[in-house]
Amino acid sequence: MQLVIIAGGKGTRLGLSDIPKPMVPIAGKPLLERQILLAKEYGLEEIYILSGHLSEVIVDYFGDGSKWAVKITHVVENKPLGTAGAVKQLEKMITDRFIVFYGDTIMDIDLDAFQKFDRDQKDSLGTLMVHPNDHPYDSDLLEIDKLSKVVQFHSKPHQEGRYYSNLVNAALYIFSPKIFDYIKENEFSDFGKDIFPKVISQENLYAYKTTEYLKDMGTPERLKKVEKDILTGKVARLNKKNKQKAIFLDRDGVINKEVDNLSKIDDFELLDGVIEALKLINKSEYIAIVVTNQPAIAKGFLTEEELFEIHKKMDTLLGEGRAYVDGLFYCPHHPEKGFEGEIEELKIDCECRKPKSGMLLEAAKKYNINLKESWIIGDRYVDIQAGKNVECKTVLVQTGYAGDDKVTFGIESDFVFSDLKAAVQSIILEKV
Repeated sequence: MQLVIIAGGKGTRLGLSDIPKPMVPIAGKPLLERQILLAKEYGLEEIYILSGHLSEVIVDYFGDGSKWAVKITHVVENKPLGTAGAVKQLEKMITDRFIVFYGDTIMDIDLDAFQKFDRDQKDSLGTLMVHPNDHPYDSDLLEIDKLSKVVQFHSKPHQEGRYYSNLVNAALYIFSPKIFDYIKENEFSDFGKDIFPKVISQENLYAYKTTEYLKDMGTPERLKKVEKDILTGKVARLNKKNKQKAIFLDRDGVINKEVDNLSKIDDFELLDGVIEALKLINKSEYIAIVVTNQPAIAKGFLTEEELFEIHKKMDTLLGEGRAYVDGLFYCPHHPEKGFEGEIEELKIDCECRKPKSGMLLEAAKKYNINLKESWIIGDRYVDIQAGKNVECKTVLVQTGYAGDDKVTFGIESDFVFSDLKAAVQSIILEKV
């Protein structure tokens, strides 16, 4: 597979004047060189670099790529063409599926897993890498369905008064050459704003969600942060090839106020301290995964679409506080029958409903999580049992139901804390 790197950034916010943004040194190496080394590690050795501003700096440094044992072709634009317009220049050079990097992002991604996901989508024009971040309010967002197919794009600025999923276009793509059909030649166009909305009206695009390290270093503050993360090894450790650690969170009574069979979006309200707790997890090397029983769906009290809207509200409220969850798994089933309007096919004894551990196992498979090095935090012993089944460390919080089902399970949690913030502080600061 061929690699295309869009390297036309100026780095104005970084105060750059004599080098383009992709050539900014990070821990002793230009950002663009780090991307090329990552690509080579995964066998991507035929590389097109698309540049414009101060392109001679890039051309002089990399030449034909032989120093790195790769083949580099330089394509320099005569005028700014935008992300999509720049790629259009390669239409006659690329005939097979290809990967696109943006030259201003620091990342360490399992590109084999990304390519495998793309191959599995047989009807796909392309795959977009997506992730949550701590500033969704000024990011380009998208929505996906249960099959990970992209169904809508929301370019910034966003419409006020609406809730949005914290699912950010991470600017790393795999495309079929058919993408060229949607880009006008020699015209400025942007993938997120101009091309993708057109594509999904006629073709299928899929989203590959990752918790790996992928950040734009476009400001001095972000540059300082990513350089520190490289030097401490955090960037490399978060590659999906390596086992990850998670903090699993029950939702109702832990993240939001407990409302019996919560089915109205207006009833969803974050508990005090939750944003601070999630921010602590986000800054650590744990990933935050929500695992929640939602039997109200099987009972007919709310639809899955209504649940999605509630979770958009959760994402939006957390995002306003610069916090996020990395993943969310829910069980829509309920084994007991007899509710008016219940959904017959969901009234089953499943493997995902806690105290069973199906949601934790699904998350572990998707994100390569070491369950023995992970935690689960819940307000009931049904959560504690689910964690113990897979040897997670367990925490009961005294919010929500505060462990009122203890007699049913006859077990003890490893730790008890007053609320989510207190629990996370102790875990992250390794006081437990």
